[in-house]
Amino acid sequence: MIAGGGTGGHIFPAIAIAQAIKAKNPDTQFLFVGAKGKMEMGKVPQAGFDIVGLDISGFNRSSLIKNIRLPFQLIKSFLHAYRLLKKFKPDAVIGVGGYSTFPVLRSAQMQGIPTFIHEANAFAGKSNRMLAKKAVKIFTGTDGMESFFPSGKVMVTGNPVRRSIMNASESMNDARKYFGLNENEFTLLIIGGSLGAVSINKAIAKGLHALKENGIQLIWQTGKVFIEEAKKACEAYEGIWVNDFIQDMDKAYAAADLVVSRSGAMSVAEIAVVGRPAIFVPYPFAAEDHQTSNAMNLVNKEAAEWVRDQEVNEKLIDHILLLKKDDERRYRMKKQLSVVAIPDADVRIADEIFKIIGA
Repeated sequence: MIAGGGTGGHIFPAIAIAQAIKAKNPDTQFLFVGAKGKMEMGKVPQAGFDIVGLDISGFNRSSLIKNIRLPFQLIKSFLHAYRLLKKFKPDAVIGVGGYSTFPVLRSAQMQGIPTFIHEANAFAGKSNRMLAKKAVKIFTGTDGMESFFPSGKVMVTGNPVRRSIMNASESMNDARKYFGLNENEFTLLIIGGSLGAVSINKAIAKGLHALKENGIQLIWQTGKVFIEEAKKACEAYEGIWVNDFIQDMDKAYAAADLVVSRSGAMSVAEIAVVGRPAIFVPYPFAAEDHQTSNAMNLVNKEAAEWVRDQEVNEKLIDHILLLKKDDERRYRMKKQLSVVAIPDADVRIADEIFKIIGA
């Protein structure tokens, strides 16, 4: 049983882990448990796995009145998780983060079922910290996580990256042609997650003239909120592919000389695996500021650079232009990324689970 979801950063690693387990033992049966109404309820079946949704949501910090139902949802979700475990009888339960992780793993621990945690971020979430004491093993995306978890249980596996990105074979020239861009021009990829990043988008729109004047072409994922404004800003320029969403991220990475991105755990892992120099702009309101921790894990190893969200309007464009001119710096970043990247995280996790449960 695999519990969790809410964001792509939880869902895609969960699916990758399941696929790696199934590759080792095709007879393995899976049941995913997510939260009703969240994106896992669509993404998991698309990947070919069954999923059940719990009626649960997180703590609402902006409106305390909306938390009145939370205790009742928790009790209901614990009872639902308990019944699911009794019926499905899993050999192991894996939690990947998200609303459903806590009730499912705590219920499994109460029933004596081996539980495993995957913590993608460089700053561990509260639920995972609470579950860690009774977990069998804790898989982490980065090193240095012993300050959050019992050191004897921690195993640094990296974060599982989507197979489409791992197995990408597109050349830089072909990828640029796919986006309708010049094969020989410096290419900047801007991604802010599926919803976009307002601060990054505004800084890019403001700096378009400077970017184009310095010979930079763009692949720009804006998210749905900013797409119309971005299209209007791009009307006067050539050499810009702009859309609210990028379906083929493998091609986008292949085309890029430099990436500007938020620093969610999966974005960081993907950028490391594909070896693309990046400027991270951490989302400052992420829980416990974990995006800054994610970014600094690479920045401190000289594998990436970063700009604070509150400074992005003044500093981002200048930072991009400096890195565009500094071939040596980008080369050093690529070299460091090859050291920190873990391309087989899903296989490492699957191997360890089979080793422990003896399957």
